[in-house]
Amino acid sequence: MRIVIAPDKFKGSLSAPDVARHLEEGLRKGSATAGRPETLEVLRIPVADGGEGTLDAAVGSGFTRRRAVVSGPTGQPLTAEFAVRGREAVIEMAAASGLAVLPATALSKHDGGRPGSASARTASSLGTGELIRAALDAGCRQIILGVGGSANTDGGAGVLQGLGARLFDAAGNELPPGGAALADLASIDFSGFDTRLEESRFVLASDVDNPLLGPEGAAAIFGPQKGATPADVAELDAALANFVQVLAAEIGPRAVKAANAPGAGAAGGVGYAAIAALAASRRPGIDVVLEFTRLAERLEGADLVITGEGSLDEQSLLGKTPMGVARAAAGAGLPVLAVCGRTTLSAEQQQGSGFRQVYPLTALESRVEICMAEAGRLLEELGQHIGVHLTDSVNTKEPLNV
Repeated sequence: MRIVIAPDKFKGSLSAPDVARHLEEGLRKGSATAGRPETLEVLRIPVADGGEGTLDAAVGSGFTRRRAVVSGPTGQPLTAEFAVRGREAVIEMAAASGLAVLPATALSKHDGGRPGSASARTASSLGTGELIRAALDAGCRQIILGVGGSANTDGGAGVLQGLGARLFDAAGNELPPGGAALADLASIDFSGFDTRLEESRFVLASDVDNPLLGPEGAAAIFGPQKGATPADVAELDAALANFVQVLAAEIGPRAVKAANAPGAGAAGGVGYAAIAALAASRRPGIDVVLEFTRLAERLEGADLVITGEGSLDEQSLLGKTPMGVARAAAGAGLPVLAVCGRTTLSAEQQQGSGFRQVYPLTALESRVEICMAEAGRLLEELGQHIGVHLTDSVNTKEPLNV
């Protein structure tokens, strides 16, 4: 029996490769218990939806992991990874410009370690631009930019700086980093912009369809998650509006049009810079990942598909990883199971989504904090249960209880 395990990460607990590994260990134990250990073939394909975990999915699909020293969101140097396969690169911007790599000094001690107002105003996407340049140095000319989990709200101005653009105020001084400083932006000098970009093609992997500005924009919707106060949100939105006008004066009306494009507000506006200045095409993250992992063709000859993520809920139904995998499985005529930390989906929603059965860790342990802390052990238990009942999982359409 051939099983394909294609999960996303369990956020806060396990990476997608770890989820797949624990599930396989459990499956093999269960299969051995059922007396058929030698008949089980498992293919692990970690996947993601374009945000955190995209790099792991790329490496799990044959890309080579590379490293570069870049500027973190507050300017401190850090070592960030990207992935290369031939002339193609996958960049996960959270590795260079994400909330997870904010230094401790940028986190509030009085608010549960959350980002503070200062970092919300000054965090930069510069390191993401530097990662793109590292990919260009590696010979890559097809670049997938996976966005999500960003610390910045700078409209992607930092990305442009990392690629050689220079931003000046009216007095001719270079701007400090961050979104708030864009209020003083008067001109942008593209004379040092990396010429290799002209022969490069970019894909913006994002499920976010927000515009750059306004009540549904980058500052208003995502700024508070990064520590922005209501006053900061208003300041950042106005600064981003100024950025659009100055950029339009340099590159033409496409800069104004791009501000309203779906996805422009992704990753603190990095989506905007990618669309306006890098001519990136925006695609749903899960579609991009399933394409470069070649999931559909790797399902050939399989008997069962297992996917999952930390929380399987209504948001998952809007195009998150499990739904993408379920669609691929349906296209191949294969049954698909889902594992998760917890689920809020009704039985009807589960079946309507194409899952033959959903196995939450909470079926084994009701305390969510234990599920997160001991996700590996619990996944192995679930895997073992599935392994014992593999024949039923493949051949019957009836739900199998844990």
